[in-house]
Amino acid sequence: MTAQPVVVLVTGVFDCLHQEHIEFLRKAKAAGDMLVVGVECDERVRQLKGEHRPLHSQSLRVKNLRAVHLAHKVFILPSQFSHPDEHRAVLQKIHPDILAVSSHTPHRAQKARLMQEIGGRVVVVHQHNPVVSTTLLLENKPKASHAAG
Repeated sequence: MTAQPVVVLVTGVFDCLHQEHIEFLRKAKAAGDMLVVGVECDERVRQLKGEHRPLHSQSLRVKNLRAVHLAHKVFILPSQFSHPDEHRAVLQKIHPDILAVSSHTPHRAQKARLMQEIGGRVVVVHQHNPVVSTTLLLENKPKASHAAG
C-alpha cells in the first residue's frame, strides 16, 4: 500500500513575482509532495492593497506562477476567500495536509483552526524579509526620465 502524497497549499497575491516569492514557494514545495497555489483574485487584491493594485491581472499572475514550474496546480481564489466559510470550503475541496505560510502571515490562529478541522496543520516555512515586497518595490521604483535622448 502506497502512502498518499502530502499536499501543501499556499495562498497569496503574487503580484510582480520576485525572489522572496520564489524562495517561499520552494520552501513550501519542500514541505510535502505536491504544491498547490491559490492566487487572490483581482477584486480581493484591490480590497487588500488599494485601487492601483494588482499591477498584473489574476490570469497573468497565474501564468507567471505556472512558468516557474514549482506548483502542481495554480488556481484563482474566490472573491470571498476572507470569509471563514469560503476559506473552509476551499480547504475542504483541496484538502491540504499543510497550509504553508510565512512568518508575517496574518490570522494564523484562525487558519490553524480551519486546517485542524480537516486534519491538516499550518507550517511556517519562510521567515518574512521586510526589505523585499512588491509594495516596497513599487514605492522605490525609479521615476521615468523625461530627458530627450
